[in-house]
Amino acid sequence: MNWNDWIPLLVVITSLLPGLIIFTLAEDNVRARVMLNLFGAFAKLALVGLMLWGVYFGYHYETRLPLLPNSDLVLRAGPLALLFVTLSTILWLVTTVYAIGYLEDSPHRSRFFGFFSLCVTATVGVALAGNLITFLLFYELLTLATYPLIVHRGTEEARQAGKTYLRYTISGGALMLIGTVWLYSLTGTLEFTPKGFLSNIGEQHYPALIGIFALLITGLGVKAALVPLHGWLPLAMIAPAPVSALLHAVAVVKAGAFGIVRVVYDVFGVEFAAGLGVLKPLAWLAAFTIIYGSIRALFQDDLKRRLAYSTISQVSYIALGVAIAGPIATIGGVVHLVHQGLMKITLFFCAGNLAETLGIHKVSEMNGVGRRMPWTMAAFTIGAFGMIGAPPVAGFISKWYLGLGALNNDQSWVIFVLAGSSLLNAAYFLPILHRAWFMPSPKSWPHEHNFGNKETAWALLLPPLITAAMALAAGLLVTMPFSPLEWAKLISVREFYQP
Repeated sequence: MNWNDWIPLLVVITSLLPGLIIFTLAEDNVRARVMLNLFGAFAKLALVGLMLWGVYFGYHYETRLPLLPNSDLVLRAGPLALLFVTLSTILWLVTTVYAIGYLEDSPHRSRFFGFFSLCVTATVGVALAGNLITFLLFYELLTLATYPLIVHRGTEEARQAGKTYLRYTISGGALMLIGTVWLYSLTGTLEFTPKGFLSNIGEQHYPALIGIFALLITGLGVKAALVPLHGWLPLAMIAPAPVSALLHAVAVVKAGAFGIVRVVYDVFGVEFAAGLGVLKPLAWLAAFTIIYGSIRALFQDDLKRRLAYSTISQVSYIALGVAIAGPIATIGGVVHLVHQGLMKITLFFCAGNLAETLGIHKVSEMNGVGRRMPWTMAAFTIGAFGMIGAPPVAGFISKWYLGLGALNNDQSWVIFVLAGSSLLNAAYFLPILHRAWFMPSPKSWPHEHNFGNKETAWALLLPPLITAAMALAAGLLVTMPFSPLEWAKLISVREFYQP
């Protein structure tokens, strides 16, 4: 093995090793914990940057280690994998800074940051997986690493949310395992391949392949929060704000959506899947989830629950783009992996700031908060307009490509779904912004924390400002060579729609 063969494994280790060491640290050893977190995050960022440059110019990065008879543990850095890895790596660094400020003086910080690092390790493993068995291994590790973060507060409500999360995700994992074993019994391989590896299979196996597709998509749909598999997600909002941000923007929900992309394009192949007739039901399910999540968000007074239902809606844009089965729609769906992550993590950071600084947890408590916390609400406003799809924020780019791709593939009904969703997005975000900026402030806030003359602690304020700026830049600088949109186009050409 040469140096390039080791880099994908090193990317995984740069969060795994610090996480394992952090478990051993005493609670009062803040300096060592911070240094380990930041060292791992910056080391991972440097390695990912190296791979981005290399893959752009045609270099190959793959780690292959023995795992099972006739099935290796494969970590491979292709354009699609690096899109997700780069998002995870950048947002891990930003979320680490936020979590350090958010959890200051809180108990069990070593436990929290240990599992936090394992969660990122599993997410990166999911992204770099070169075959379905490697994907499944890290996918289940993600379930186990995330559970302690959800129940971190230790309350009865948190424990119940954790139990619900495990019931859903372990059941989904079991379905994925059945589908994976069944698929291997038919094909003898699980290797991710551009355009899939099933096109030469006999027609007598088509009914079995439809069943396998249903099992895999159902298993992935649990984490992707497709209706009716979404019930765990609003309950998981009992977790601390850094965990909520991680769940919605980087880790669990995105792992499910990313897995759907892998199954459609690298297992079945989009043309073969369309021929089997499995993509239309997926498109209808994604469309229903988009509208359902938006409608439920309208009626949530709890701010984090409103954002949770927004996530249920927004992540299904990715599945919809995949199911439309055309290159333009695919670009829109894939780029939304990044765009939704940047916008949604901004919103959850801001929600955490409101809770920690003023004790605000409900939309009805946000009157005039924009004058008390102008920078936080400015970042929230950018994230909200992006979710609505207003230019020039990144969300507009995603919806534009999804709509254009739908028209290009003679699926004009998708336009009505996108338009309806945008109207509903506006209906549940604009009242928040009206309250925050235009309504009079109350005489006192629910539970104000004194930060002197500052809006809030710098470790809480800086992350949402960075991610809001990134969401805005992703919309303004779409033609730059390494923009998320240009990289999604590269993925479409090199991996999905090769000549």
